[in-house]
Amino acid sequence: MTTREVEHEITVGAPAATVYELLAEVTNWPRVFPPTIHVDRIETTGDEERIRIWATANGEAKNWTSRRTLDPRALRITFRQEVSAPPVASMGGTWIIEPLGEQESRIRLLHDYRAIDDDPHDLLWIERAVDRNSTAELAALKTNVERAHASEELTFSFTDTVHIDGSVKDAYDFVDEAGLWSERLPHVATVRLTEDTPGLQTLEMDTRAKDGSVHTTKSYRVTFPHHKIAYKQVTLPALMTLHTGIWTFEETDGGTSASSQHTVTLNTDNIAKILGPDATVADAREYVHNALSTNSRATLGHAKNHAENKS
Repeated sequence: MTTREVEHEITVGAPAATVYELLAEVTNWPRVFPPTIHVDRIETTGDEERIRIWATANGEAKNWTSRRTLDPRALRITFRQEVSAPPVASMGGTWIIEPLGEQESRIRLLHDYRAIDDDPHDLLWIERAVDRNSTAELAALKTNVERAHASEELTFSFTDTVHIDGSVKDAYDFVDEAGLWSERLPHVATVRLTEDTPGLQTLEMDTRAKDGSVHTTKSYRVTFPHHKIAYKQVTLPALMTLHTGIWTFEETDGGTSASSQHTVTLNTDNIAKILGPDATVADAREYVHNALSTNSRATLGHAKNHAENKS
């Protein structure tokens, strides 16, 4: 069978050790790489680990399981897909981080891959997906590493939690069944939910803000019945360059604890345009936090009513 090998590289203004640490911690990947929706670490043994990745390729959402070997001394991470998503027969590669100075490094990303049955059309599809994703990943890595060096105040996280006198399943189902939100949530005008692959959803919504304006958003969601739903917003409001989140549902002695966690990176280019010429980063943080928290608390409140009325 035909094995293709390709290499992509980029130079970043950050120490090699910093870049390595960012790559090694896979749970941060949805914040760093545009195609990545969610990553779970399945198991870790020494310098070996198994991870499951959900990401888009050529506009299609896929998921696969990979094994990684971490070598912090050599600043290398090798990876091999354990279970690939068609049309990929096998996929692997290496991250290599090379110091160019105290505050600069080169990142090389190597891939090797095969297509199922050596299909020429599929090989071309994989080639395009690898090139598009690798280019996007490296550019995003450069942007996010350098941004983290410049300012930590632009990225922040917060969580809203409610107690529900009802079952975990009923609370989870309310959030999972987002296709019904336009009937169940006053702030949702219209909603379009598709789930071509079980557990991997595409959610598009038109939501109403307090001022009456309507905003369209698109997210990819990964569901883990009846425990959590992780998502990444890919069509973003003007004040954000990143928005990821996780809905979690935990059984307690008295019912269910349901939470909505958000991680956001602010778009400083639009602060003055949206909030006025005198607005600060702190103003933007407060505005975004309040807007997202208002919607989360509303959704959690309706999930609470739904679960408690079914109990």
